[in-house]
Amino acid sequence: MLGHASQGTDQLPMMGPAGSLTTVTSEVLALDGRALGKRGAATRRRLLDATAKLLETHGVRDLRVVDIAREVGTSPATFYQYFREVEDAVLALSAEVGEDLAPLKELLARPWDDERGLASARELVDAFVGYWDTHRAVLRTRNLAAQEGDQRFRDGRNKALRPLREGLARKVEDAQRNGRVASEITPMAAAAALAAMMERMAAFHVELEMWGVERTDLVETTARIIYQTVTGEVR
Repeated sequence: MLGHASQGTDQLPMMGPAGSLTTVTSEVLALDGRALGKRGAATRRRLLDATAKLLETHGVRDLRVVDIAREVGTSPATFYQYFREVEDAVLALSAEVGEDLAPLKELLARPWDDERGLASARELVDAFVGYWDTHRAVLRTRNLAAQEGDQRFRDGRNKALRPLREGLARKVEDAQRNGRVASEITPMAAAAALAAMMERMAAFHVELEMWGVERTDLVETTARIIYQTVTGEVR
């Protein structure tokens, strides 16, 4: 069984303007239940950063505690003060990067039924692709674990994507009330399909470049599909 991530005082990254990272404070505890001091929180942060870095070149099943400890310049015993195993650290990283989607709520809260609607959809897709580019290794690992049946990673993925799905579903509902989208379309089903499309496009946009699809092409096309689906309008 995979271990559960501990909670305590740590600095979690959030996406700020232009994709920059800001921080929020979250409570973290060591595995023995002790509250982490400033030094302990810093050590835990270094272990998580090292795990994220190593995931770029290692699969989670191939990554060992000793590899992470060596990257930080500490011992495996130190790692086990904070995490039960490698997957435990990856789960903590997954929870962190999920928070980086929070700024997308503002884009979804904007009205899309005016002349700026398509631009907002475009910003949404561009930000989502940038989010995947920044956290690709962690997100790929999270999704693989979810697909393999790990319920905790599945729950984490669903929690991260919930604001996106719910925001898109509300757009469909609004358009249906105004008679612009067919009543036969189920808002949440449409939103789930669009979110899945965004995730796949973001995950594989580099591969699509081999077929002549540039990033700007992918963003524009995906944004227009989303905009037309949720508003019923063509621009």
